[in-house]
Amino acid sequence: MFFRLASKSIIYRKGSVMLTVIALSISMLVMFGVEHIREQAKVSFSNSVSGVDIIVGTRTGELNLLLYSVFRMGKPTNNMSWEAYTDLKNNALVKWALPISLGDSHRGYRVFGTTPDYFEYFSYGEKQTLEFSNGNKFTRLFDVVIGSEVAKSLKYKLGDPLTLAHGIGSTSFTNHKDTPFKIVGVLKPTGTAVDQTLHISLQGLEAIHLSAPKRKALLNKDQQPLTDFPELQPQSVTAVMLGLKSRISAFQLQRNINTNNEEPLMALLPGVALSELWQTLSVAESTLRLISSLVIISTLFGLSAMLLASIRERQQEIKLLRMIGASPLFIYWLIELEALLITLVSAFIAIVLLTVGLTASKSFLLTQYGLSVNANILSMNTLFTVTILLVLTFLAAIPPSFMAFKEANRR
Repeated sequence: MFFRLASKSIIYRKGSVMLTVIALSISMLVMFGVEHIREQAKVSFSNSVSGVDIIVGTRTGELNLLLYSVFRMGKPTNNMSWEAYTDLKNNALVKWALPISLGDSHRGYRVFGTTPDYFEYFSYGEKQTLEFSNGNKFTRLFDVVIGSEVAKSLKYKLGDPLTLAHGIGSTSFTNHKDTPFKIVGVLKPTGTAVDQTLHISLQGLEAIHLSAPKRKALLNKDQQPLTDFPELQPQSVTAVMLGLKSRISAFQLQRNINTNNEEPLMALLPGVALSELWQTLSVAESTLRLISSLVIISTLFGLSAMLLASIRERQQEIKLLRMIGASPLFIYWLIELEALLITLVSAFIAIVLLTVGLTASKSFLLTQYGLSVNANILSMNTLFTVTILLVLTFLAAIPPSFMAFKEANRR
């Protein structure tokens, strides 16, 4: 009866209650959205690389090296020599080395030049290796392996031809139209930057930057394996990912690379660099959480003001309740329950709207920002946030509830 009476009272005053619910829903949408995307961004970034012990590139900021080598964001400042890569590969502490070359794109998606070993050694998440939904890794000069999001967004399938463009913009005026690549593999979704990447061989990347006559001559040798093109060995690469025989030696190798004066290189540990990234973003995170909290608090003050204003209009209702035997304490808890119901309805609407919004924008966030966001926001963190909101609502409803209590005592 208590719950039913509170529900009927809210429905009777649906005009003012509806405005309050809309304001609360928008406030909660902002709060839930900020918190969920913040957590999902951390998960997405942390899952982007696994099993890589050290990343080596030219001396620049650690975050810049991490962003362009792992997340395909930003631009490399310079390249490291092929000799430096060879020295690292032959180092006694190194188990495997994966060279990376960046700089080209296809319709806004980054091109990633590497070796076939990349598909064997690179891993993400909990050391999950890359798997193919169709096809296999590249073995010939003009083969390309595309990520799942590239295939889905551009509707590509095995055997389709595509042309690469110089530069990383979505629009380029320098296209390598006379050397089309053929799709030989499509990777399964990973929720990482791999999904938005086109993978080609280092030799293929070198080939498209040769003069036009040389490129045309190479088209006739397309069926030959990559080992038949020693002349296309690159002079430099953008960065190198290293897997070590023993992770204990990571700091030793990092120090050796950073202090080597033969070529100015920098080695970073991905886990340490990610921690620095979160520390850099902590101020922005705290600011967003503070703003969303202030929005919620101001809206709860609005809820309290709405209930206070309604008490004067409900004098006849309070009088009638007293006549049928309701105590002042009953009326006090009735107002509190109404406030809690309004908050619960608002929270439900906010969660539904956020879920729909994240589902609709999932591809956009993945393509534009490299964020794989789970649309399901129901978690222990969300439950905890709703509980805190209910406690704050209870506190905000004390003034109008106490006013109703005093009004009931006069009857």
